[in-house]
Amino acid sequence: MKGWKTPAPFLLLLPAVIVLAAVVIVPLLLSLYSSFTPFRLTRPDTFWIFIGVRNYLRLIQDREFWVAFGRTILLLTVALNLEMLLGLGLAMLVEKATRGQRALRTVMMFPMMFSPLLVGFQFKFMFNDNVGLVNNALQALGITDQAIPWLIDGNLALFSIVVAEVWSSTSVFAILILAGLLAMPKEPIEAAKVDGCTPWQTFRYVTWPFIMPFAFIAMTIRSLDVARAYDIVKIMTDGGPARRTELLWTLVSRTAYADAKMGVANAMAYFSILLSIVFTVYFYRKLAAARAQVGTEW
Repeated sequence: MKGWKTPAPFLLLLPAVIVLAAVVIVPLLLSLYSSFTPFRLTRPDTFWIFIGVRNYLRLIQDREFWVAFGRTILLLTVALNLEMLLGLGLAMLVEKATRGQRALRTVMMFPMMFSPLLVGFQFKFMFNDNVGLVNNALQALGITDQAIPWLIDGNLALFSIVVAEVWSSTSVFAILILAGLLAMPKEPIEAAKVDGCTPWQTFRYVTWPFIMPFAFIAMTIRSLDVARAYDIVKIMTDGGPARRTELLWTLVSRTAYADAKMGVANAMAYFSILLSIVFTVYFYRKLAAARAQVGTEW
């Protein structure tokens, strides 16, 4: 052992490994262990009581959990599709611009620069039923003569959250799809016009297959964000009214800190991670298929 010398790369990486283990790996393992215990914040001794998969079996029978799970999938599906459609439209409009394209790209990125907390406060004020900009504008235009309870009615509150999510993240799709449009060669489009293709046919069979991988990259990124949506919902409605906008991670937060059931909350969190994994795998497969199609056709 006297002749053994510690490799330099190991020594250089050791501080980063220690920090990573202390900040990420150890808490992750502790939270995973606690999901197999009846751990409550008010009773620290329960952390050492192992109960197996009882928390997970309880979740399977928990209607409140499955309602929040389904609502999260609904929000994810609606928000992703709206963001993709609006982002595609914005990207195509900016790509057609002959002047000021750089300025438009910069303006298009502004919503990405705002913190989700700031977006939540901003839209909470805008949808306020008394002093909100939305109600004031609708009443000034004569569309309605009374205030609409955007954040009090359950369905309208979920709609308001969707609007806030779409506004803050449509630019992710727009930027990535615009990158695909700018990287696309012009010869196939010109050939399609010569062959007599309509604008829709040109988009459907030439443009869309090329930019599809960029759209799936954006969907993968945003599916992870929406699946763990918390900040905007917490600020705008806090899961209300009457838990009509409760999502997975607001339910996890309430179970862990308001109800002090940390073991059950960690079981919910790990169960919820499956949603992110499923959508990530799905979009990665779509991305691989789209890339293969582009490689074959182009």
